[in-house]
Amino acid sequence: MEITYASSSSRDLSSLAVATAQTVAATTMPNRPIKVLPLQHPVDKPTSSSSSSSSSALAFQAVAEFWDRMRRRKCIDWVELAFPCYRWISTYKWREYLQIDLMAGITVGVMLVPQAMSYAKLAGLQPIYGLYSGFVPIFVYVIFGSSRQLAIGPVALVSLLVSNVLGKIVDSSDALYTELAILLALMVGVLECIMGILRLGWLIRFISHSVISGFTTASAIVIGLSQAKYFLGYDIVRSSKIIPLLKSIIAGIDKFSWPPFVMGSVVLAILLAMKHLGKTRKSLRILRAAGPLTGVVFGTVFVKIFHPSSISVVGEIPQGLPTFSVPKDFSYVVSLIPTAFLITGVAILESVGIAKALAAKNGYELDSNQELVGLGLANICGSFFSAYPTTGSFSRSAVNHESGAKTGVAGIVTGIIMGCALLFLTPLFTDIPQCGLAAIVISAVLGLVDYDEAIFLWNVDKKDFLLWTITFSTTLFLGIEIGVLIGVGVSLAFVIHESANPHIAVLGRLPGTTVYRNVQQYPEAYTYHGIVIVRIDSPIYFANISHIKDRLREYETTVDKSTRRGPEVERVYFVIIEMARKLCSISCN
Repeated sequence: MEITYASSSSRDLSSLAVATAQTVAATTMPNRPIKVLPLQHPVDKPTSSSSSSSSSALAFQAVAEFWDRMRRRKCIDWVELAFPCYRWISTYKWREYLQIDLMAGITVGVMLVPQAMSYAKLAGLQPIYGLYSGFVPIFVYVIFGSSRQLAIGPVALVSLLVSNVLGKIVDSSDALYTELAILLALMVGVLECIMGILRLGWLIRFISHSVISGFTTASAIVIGLSQAKYFLGYDIVRSSKIIPLLKSIIAGIDKFSWPPFVMGSVVLAILLAMKHLGKTRKSLRILRAAGPLTGVVFGTVFVKIFHPSSISVVGEIPQGLPTFSVPKDFSYVVSLIPTAFLITGVAILESVGIAKALAAKNGYELDSNQELVGLGLANICGSFFSAYPTTGSFSRSAVNHESGAKTGVAGIVTGIIMGCALLFLTPLFTDIPQCGLAAIVISAVLGLVDYDEAIFLWNVDKKDFLLWTITFSTTLFLGIEIGVLIGVGVSLAFVIHESANPHIAVLGRLPGTTVYRNVQQYPEAYTYHGIVIVRIDSPIYFANISHIKDRLREYETTVDKSTRRGPEVERVYFVIIEMARKLCSISCN
């Protein structure tokens, strides 16, 4: 097999190409002038000394260009880089934006107060730590975050991850449990800042949407079952696997209590009804945000009036703003590192995806790496004020956007409402029923059950459906950490498989043109006897060269004569490969 390259390294082919181009122009386009561009030939291969000096010169040039870019930055550019909030502050339209931002901030704040307490309970913490987590991180993110509509605070999925890992280390009633949750916020914040500064956000692109959808769907089911104890009236085992949860629920069924089940079901029905009305009717969209508060008020009033002994309540909540304190127990850092990486990945996938979508809808650009820095600083500063890991919330961000939020002023208003709740409203939270908070969690995670995605993938791409199924099943039956690792591992395996087995298309000529296209996509395209033209839809490197060689040998021996033209020959004489930078002609002798 003899290989000839039509490339810039062949001077004879350069003159041949010019002559051929002129001939083709004269015969096919006699009335159209053409411009022939001569090929640029490389210089002779440098010696080792010259190559080392050239590489050092290139490195010096790169450093000089970087330094020149830094010097060209104006003072205002540095301010925007350090404080992204300056971009919207400098162009803020007070008369047009202020009233809208105030209403959006109040709406999200009313929604966040009961949700924060609910998610703290899901994380195994006292409700007050949910309120703390929805206070300081909001203000920090408004300053350093680049999204103007993203709502920061505790979320269900991160709360479940915190509960799952810390429950294996220490009992949730121990003071060490709370300290480790706060330490985890510091570690997650540091990791997010490092990824943002080193511009490593692109690593998350290797996790496919199928993995994310399968993981969140399984996690939503586990979260819902973990809240069943507040509905049923008896304790169940703490686990991130569905089998132990179901066994525990069935084993304690003789302790079932009707009052919390009825109240929890009524509150859940109220939440779902208000959410549905808020989504389907624009004039009633405020109902979606007011649902959690309405459910909590209903449950609290009922408990205060009738004092049912079988319905457990939140109890006393400390009043006042969080005080500054440094996270403790750094001896547990090593054991928390895997969970910190997992929470960081989940937070990035959830927050950055939402932030990008909202930025596109509102007509401004978003820097993913700056977003990571903003999230990281929010978690770091929050950890010094008794907050556990926080990230962007899908439901609250959607409500913020639907309420018309234009800038971070809406986030500031939400933070002020959280501060007012900590200062003045905590005595009113004493009689909130636990089943009401559980209903809020279940209502929130129902939107994470993405079975429509599985149906869509089944109809569109069976490989992605398989990936969704693997992630969903392993997360549901083997636990969250194992589910994520297996899902990401299989996703990367698919990426490697696609790269090592690139798509190779046989090209044919479209009738009446000089255009060549894939014969499978264009059945009318025809080929010539003795010649096979192929296109490799991937860069060639060591991992896929063997696959490409095997396919080319198949084309040499297997000839499809159905759409071929020209004189018939016994075998293939030429295989022409179309690549990005050169045309490779393989002569089959």
